Amino acid sequence: MRIATWNVNSITARLPRLLAWLESSGTDVLCLQEAKIAEEQFPVEQLRELGYEAAVHATGRWNGVAVLSKVGIEDVVRGLPGDPGYDGVTEPRAISATCGPVRVWSVYVPNGREVDHPHYAYKLQWFEALKGAVAGDADGSRPFAVLGDYNVAPTDDDVFDPAAFEGLTHVTPAERAALTALRETGLSDVVPRPLKYDHPFTYWDYRQLAFPKNRGMRIDLVYGNAPFAKAVKDAYVDREERKGKGASDHAPVVVDLEV
Repeated sequence: MRIATWNVNSITARLPRLLAWLESSGTDVLCLQEAKIAEEQFPVEQLRELGYEAAVHATGRWNGVAVLSKVGIEDVVRGLPGDPGYDGVTEPRAISATCGPVRVWSVYVPNGREVDHPHYAYKLQWFEALKGAVAGDADGSRPFAVLGDYNVAPTDDDVFDPAAFEGLTHVTPAERAALTALRETGLSDVVPRPLKYDHPFTYWDYRQLAFPKNRGMRIDLVYGNAPFAKAVKDAYVDREERKGKGASDHAPVVVDLEV
């Protein structure tokens, strides 16, 4: 079974690439983030033609998440219990579903913007809500994973230059502590192998030739429980999908399971 996560940075802008990648990659379940599309406009028919069902949580603004599956979708939950919301709005940042033998969450963690910004406090509160939402499945016997754009680099090795991020979000002790607390529910970091260079970065800014210079970050993560981690046979970053015109600024992370 092949499971992947990908921040597509607008499914409308990326649809031809998404459909081509699904057709060529052999992916059974794909967790999507930053759909940036209203739920009623989601390309359900095009995906169905390739054999995928879709569970979607999106409003057409800057967020939006989905789970695409060739092996069925059941028990869909949209949003987090206890979601703190931001500025009075509960955003579509999380969706979970059971796909065949595996249960997954697709998450798009708030960015945080700046350390002294209210969005940073929201980010930490959102992590706390996520921890509560996944704890039961994380400790269970069914293969389970939380996949998505976490907007946190777990260690200094997960950014191209720690000095370049000094004082910025994505690397602060509080954000990394939130990751640690999430893992302590019974999850572990399924670290993918890089297909080029030494580090499996998943995101490269569009600016300043960040991708050709490999000035990246590993912020798209797969956190799996013990049954999930035990079933992992391979994991890698599909860096090729970051290349070329019209690419997302994130690359897919792919995990192969024997379940």
